[in-house]
Amino acid sequence: MLGTSPGTSRAPRSTPVDLYRSGDHDALHAHLPGVDPGSVDVSVEGGTLTITAERTVRGEEGVQWIGAERPSGTSRRRLQLGEDVAADAITATFADGVLSVTTPVAERAEPRRVAVERADHPRPVTAHHQQEISS
Repeated sequence: MLGTSPGTSRAPRSTPVDLYRSGDHDALHAHLPGVDPGSVDVSVEGGTLTITAERTVRGEEGVQWIGAERPSGTSRRRLQLGEDVAADAITATFADGVLSVTTPVAERAEPRRVAVERADHPRPVTAHHQQEISS
């Protein structure tokens, strides 16, 4: 039979997550069973993604608890975002006790050559044009 002392914790708990990259985005799935969707908060500040959620256990009045194994209280998870994440385009949905966060990967700035145009000619300066300028 179950023990006789109910076990609840008020300390913040870490939220278990799954992470993966798929093409041009990263995906995070946080397991939050029994959490009221209205209590879920996702924020981004200083390159850190923070997930906070509150789980309350509704007790029956006038009962004698035999056991309580479902945790209650605040759960929190902080994850450092990579430099290549487009933080302003992050989206989140909550369904069936799972929070899904999508973080698009920003296009990396690739090195490229910039064409230089002469002020008196609206065409790019090339090696051929440089010889003409020198002549």
